[in-house]
Amino acid sequence: MTETLWGGETAKAVDNFPVSGERVPASVIHWLGRIKAAGARANAELDLLDAGLAERIAAAGDAVAAGDHDDQFPIDVFQTGSGTSSNMNANEVIAALAGEGAHPNDHVNLGQSSNDVFPSAVHLAAHDEATRALLPALERLEQAFAAKAEAFADIVKAGRTHLMDAVPVTLGQEFGGYAAQVRLGGHRVRDALPRVAQIPLGGTATGTRLNTHPDFAERVRGLLGVGAPPEDPFEAQANRDALVELSGALKVVAVSLTKIAGDLALMGSGPRAGIGELYLPELQKGSSIMPGKVNPVIPEVVLQVAAQVIGNDTAITVGGLQGQFELNVRIPLIARNLLGSIALLASASTLLAEKCVEGIEPNLEGCERSAEGTLAVATALNPYIGYDKASEIVKAASASGGTLRETAREQGVDDETLDKALDLRKIAAGSKG
Repeated sequence: MTETLWGGETAKAVDNFPVSGERVPASVIHWLGRIKAAGARANAELDLLDAGLAERIAAAGDAVAAGDHDDQFPIDVFQTGSGTSSNMNANEVIAALAGEGAHPNDHVNLGQSSNDVFPSAVHLAAHDEATRALLPALERLEQAFAAKAEAFADIVKAGRTHLMDAVPVTLGQEFGGYAAQVRLGGHRVRDALPRVAQIPLGGTATGTRLNTHPDFAERVRGLLGVGAPPEDPFEAQANRDALVELSGALKVVAVSLTKIAGDLALMGSGPRAGIGELYLPELQKGSSIMPGKVNPVIPEVVLQVAAQVIGNDTAITVGGLQGQFELNVRIPLIARNLLGSIALLASASTLLAEKCVEGIEPNLEGCERSAEGTLAVATALNPYIGYDKASEIVKAASASGGTLRETAREQGVDDETLDKALDLRKIAAGSKG
């Protein structure tokens, strides 16, 4: 049986909050461990804590940071809104690991308050996970789309606006657009991170820095190698706007992935009764009753993840706007949803790249059929015969079922003009053509 390292405050919280069965994200606990370890070492450097005791506390904090004691953090994520319960959980566990003479409050929590430590751990966890997991996943997805954009550069297909036929484009142009969407999403996330890195550590209870050494926070940030001083200690203590901002950037990524995944599923639809311009990788049976059916399973996963991230952002927004005076007290809610969104988007982006985009092949016949079938190519005739005459030809072709070229010829447009105007690749190239 695993030894219980926590104390009375943790036990009370376990009893008080039997809500979801879901614990505080492990990454937040690990960052609490790092902060406690760095805090002990900083206090020793400032001659506020015995060096030997400080090193025992620091070693215990390092072990928590390494994930060695994750089972000692049983408190439900839906707890007191400041995260006081989890901060005390960390204090108690680290004091027990540090051994004789280590007090949870007097020593492990020296120079700290739940009100500055817990949000600092959440900020640093979000910064870390976004940097290590999400941004590389988005870069991988961008590269997958960019490679396909190059491979598909000369494949002409129908463009579509309002879900209706439009002038031709190339498959490469569409995939280049997807690559840019993902790249811009990464920029948005990266742009938010410097503000996420500003942590309220050192503000203690209300931002006044009561009971902490004036150099404590700077020393801890230096030992951690991450984190930035807040622009204003009361701003940093009272709200979680930077986390709301980061969540907003994640929502934009989710919106982008929704658009992209929907397009891929539509272009891969069919194969005979749908659009049929792409072959998506066949990963598993698509039906328990219909033989040979293949479904766009990875785009469907991405669409579900995106919906969850958008929902998470709503909860984070509500949590962010409910702060009062010197402290926001919805931090565990924000942590749960923000770190969940980062993890979901990182996984979904990797899946989309590896199990879908990199294996996509063009349906050349389908692309050619759609490119030649769209009557919107009549747009290219406008400079030669005018908009009204081109409209008449489109209406006639639509009514007869004939091709645009055939109908235009019947209405007196000469072959030289048609050959010059109706070059599909030139049309797709636009002004570059």
